Amino acid sequence: MPQITVDYSSTMESAFDRTGFARALHASVVEIAAAKPEACKSLFRPAGFTAFGHDDPEERGHAIVHVTLGLLAGRTDETKTKLTEAVLGLLREHVKQDGFVLHASAEVRDLDPSYRKYES
Repeated sequence: MPQITVDYSSTMESAFDRTGFARALHASVVEIAAAKPEACKSLFRPAGFTAFGHDDPEERGHAIVHVTLGLLAGRTDETKTKLTEAVLGLLREHVKQDGFVLHASAEVRDLDPSYRKYES
C-alpha cells in the first residue's frame, strides 16, 4: 500500500517525466496520507490508442492521463481530496505541453478488505 496506477496516452510519452512524477508523487503520498516511503509502488501503463470526443485519434491532438491510488481504508474524504489535487498539480509540473491538449484526472480508492501483498 499504496498501489498507484498511471494510465496515459503514448502521445505524451516523450513529454512525461515519469521518474520525476513518481518520486514527487510518492513524497506527497507519504506527507498527505501518512504512507511509508517503501510502501509506495507505481505502475505506468502507456496506451497506444486513445480517443477524445469526435476528434480524429490519428491526429494525436489530445493526451489522456488518469492516476488511481489504492489506499488501505481509513483516510478521510478531505485527505483523499488533498491527495488527488496534489496529483493533478504534479502532472502539471511533470508533463510538458508538446502539441497536444492534456486531459488529466485522479482518484483515490479504498483497497478492498481482501487486499493482500506478496514480496520475495
